Amino acid sequence: QVQLVESGGGLVQAGGSLRLSCAASGRTFSSYRMGWFRQAPGKEREFVGYIRGSGGSTYYADSVKGRFTISRDNAKNTVYLQMNSLKPEDTAVYYCAATIYDTTTPHLYSYWGQGTQVTVSS
Repeated sequence: QVQLVESGGGLVQAGGSLRLSCAASGRTFSSYRMGWFRQAPGKEREFVGYIRGSGGSTYYADSVKGRFTISRDNAKNTVYLQMNSLKPEDTAVYYCAATIYDTTTPHLYSYWGQGTQVTVSS
């Protein structure tokens, strides 16, 4: 069992930056791929990116590539989402999630956090 808690959301102006954190419980954190998703009002949950357990490999959606960076600290059981050059269309609830697969598909992630709101003003 893995419990995930996101933090770091808030209100930021377009062009600004935010860093989200996701703290995980459990002793097997490093064995999971950790993904970030987002969901805007009235839209489906959208894949943002994921990082492998070792932290050596990452994969991003085209919409965030070059602006967002995922990293992890396995000693702290924490994964991060650094978001730069934010745009109003990045406004959403952001979720972290854990999976044993290399996947962008939400239903293949077994554990989810409660989400944190990110609002980007124009």
